[in-house]
Amino acid sequence: QVQLQESGPGLVKPSQTLSLTCTVSGGSITTMYYYWSWIRQPPGKGLEWMGAIAYDGSTYGSPSLKSHTSISRDTSKNQFSLQLSSVTPEDTAVYYCQRGSLKGQGTQVTVSS
Repeated sequence: QVQLQESGPGLVKPSQTLSLTCTVSGGSITTMYYYWSWIRQPPGKGLEWMGAIAYDGSTYGSPSLKSHTSISRDTSKNQFSLQLSSVTPEDTAVYYCQRGSLKGQGTQVTVSS
């Protein structure tokens, strides 16, 4: 079955760029017609959809985050990635990668100096 696993730094300084990678196993990220998303959950708040990359490489972003969010993929590694620039402490959250109802276990990211 398809499994997703997030990886990345647990601590990022304010103003830096956060880079996270989702490694997918058990299925290809180019399989039609799946969309691969990034979501996050700040402490004490609900889930927030950040953006997605489609099976064909098309990308979609949340209007509120689009200006400093970038999603890309490496099909040779079956991975897709999130870059969030100019982070602030408000970007502290558990970050998940997702495909439909499938979700990785999440990775805690703390933004602090």
